[in-house]
Amino acid sequence: MSVATIIVLAFLAFVGTTIFKGVRIVPQGYKWIVQRLGKYHTTLGPGLNFVIPYIDEVAYKVTTKDIVLDIPSQEVISKDNAVLIMNAVAYINLTAPEKAVYGIENYTWAIQNLVQTSLRSIVGEMDLDDALSSRDHIKAKLKAAISDDIADWGITLKTVEIQDIQPSGTMQSAMEEQAAAERQRRAAVTKADGEKQAAILSAEGRLEASRRDAEAQVVLAESSKRAIEMVTSAVGDKEIPVAYLLGEQYVKAMQDLSKSSNSKTVVLPADVLNAIRGIMGKH
Repeated sequence: MSVATIIVLAFLAFVGTTIFKGVRIVPQGYKWIVQRLGKYHTTLGPGLNFVIPYIDEVAYKVTTKDIVLDIPSQEVISKDNAVLIMNAVAYINLTAPEKAVYGIENYTWAIQNLVQTSLRSIVGEMDLDDALSSRDHIKAKLKAAISDDIADWGITLKTVEIQDIQPSGTMQSAMEEQAAAERQRRAAVTKADGEKQAAILSAEGRLEASRRDAEAQVVLAESSKRAIEMVTSAVGDKEIPVAYLLGEQYVKAMQDLSKSSNSKTVVLPADVLNAIRGIMGKH
């Protein structure tokens, strides 16, 4: 192979390499950071791009898609000294990739620590009950606390979600014991109230029954009084009708006694009329 041929081939290889280094095709969803002689020069968007070979260099390839950052679990102490275990997830987007790569060393690690620090600060101002029941409130304060900070790095915080909030093992046991004690107290109060109401209703029932019995006795006494007055008024001084009525009742009572299983021999007086007169106190 001649020297001329070698030179031509070397020249063609140089030209090919130069073209290859000067043409950059950026895929959709990415942006490439170009440095010129070690200094930031430009940001290449998706599609066909041209740079100066040997002078411009693609230093960083950054995604423009939303990034999901998992915030590790950590122990957080509430205002009333309760220990909570919390973790979160943040959704971010790099709106200015050059700021993200040049403004901070490791933006993912920085955001994770920023979220954890802000979370401890926010929950530290809340009581346990509020922290357990106010996820939306914590989320809003957390987003407001870190959005401005990461905006300086060319990063937008889309949203941040609290994945889990739960008391520590010791705190959870204490809460379960407290809840059990509260349930027992409520059960005891409910039982005592029930017994009290039952006693009141029973006493009122007895009082009402006694009142009704007394009224019934009064009614019976009034009825007996009226019956006696009517009989007395009708009979007057006549003894025979009275004796007849009393004798009839007396005989009926004896017949009932004789039919009883415990009946015994009963001797009737020979002179029932005189016996009735004796009972009436008349001679």
